Formats: sequence, structure tokens, C-alpha cells
Amino acid sequence: MNMEKDRIRLAWGITGAGDRIRETIDVMKRLKEKHSVEIRVYASQAGEQVLKWYKLLDEVKSSFDRFYVEKNANSPFLAGELQIGKYSALIIAPATANTVAKIAGGIADTLLSNSALMALKAFVPVYIMPSDYREGEVVTDLPDGKKLRLRVRKEDVEHVEKLRSVDGIHVLESPEELESEIEKLLSTF
Repeated sequence: MNMEKDRIRLAWGITGAGDRIRETIDVMKRLKEKHSVEIRVYASQAGEQVLKWYKLLDEVKSSFDRFYVEKNANSPFLAGELQIGKYSALIIAPATANTVAKIAGGIADTLLSNSALMALKAFVPVYIMPSDYREGEVVTDLPDGKKLRLRVRKEDVEHVEKLRSVDGIHVLESPEELESEIEKLLSTF
């Protein structure tokens, strides 16, 4: 393992999806506590905005080892750190339909899409929990507790299905599945 002091390190990308963000934070906190794993958070600009809107930014900053915000596709230089083995995996959860479409299409013009594609080149596993994975309606919680009804489009689901076929990408449908899959990964170290 090519980790500093052999400590397991995970990169967690947060996009601009608010759906299941509270549950995802709780999962990542449990994983960190249970496994004493280092988790560094990389938020897209929209991800930081969503964390602020849900009043979760301070909690995320204080609960995890480091917190970075995207400046451009290569800053902070997560892609390079993934390629040289500083991380055991990249997790993007929750992932917007935009991020999923970019990764599925090989478009590396954001911090998280670029990092996912570069991680795959270096055989680093990528775990993605899309917010829009099944066609139809979903109901999500807003920061004020109200419910928001949204339509998941067929096109968004097609991008998720394309991701499922990519070697090295693990598509997850819930925070519980994310926890289970990362538990399996961590048990291999």
C-alpha cells in the first residue's frame, strides 16, 4: 500500500446534489470512526454551495481530515494524487446527473469528473452514488424540511447505466449500499 504511514485514505467528492446528503455524511462519519480511515473531502463549487444551503458545511469541515473546494479541473490536484497512490478509492456521493453524464461521456472538465477518469486509468476504484438512477419521480428533503418532488429523466438513467458497464466504477443506489461496499473495500486492507 502506497499510503503515508500505511493509513488508509479515501477521497470523497461531493457534488451539487442535495438528495441524501445528510445520510451520506452520516455513513462517511461512521466509516471514519469504525475503521480509523482518513477521509479527505473534495467539494465541487456547487457541492460547497449545497453544503452551505443545508447548513452542513461546518459539520463536514470539522468531521473529516481535510476539506477542499474545486478551483478548476486540476486544482486541488486530486487527479494526480489518485494516480500516484495516495488514495485507496474515490467516492463521489451524492453525484449529480451532470457529473454522472460527464464521467459516462469521458468529459474531464471538472475536478470530480477529471479525478474519476484519472483514477480509472491508475486502477483506483471509483464509487459513485448518483442522485438520479431510476426513471420516474423521487421526493427529496429540502433544507427547511419540506419535500421536493422531482422527475428523473430517461437520459439521466442511461448515463448511470453506461457507468455500470465501466471497469473500475461501482454504481451505488443508496447510502446504505455505499456503506456496505466501502466496508468490503476496507476489509481488504
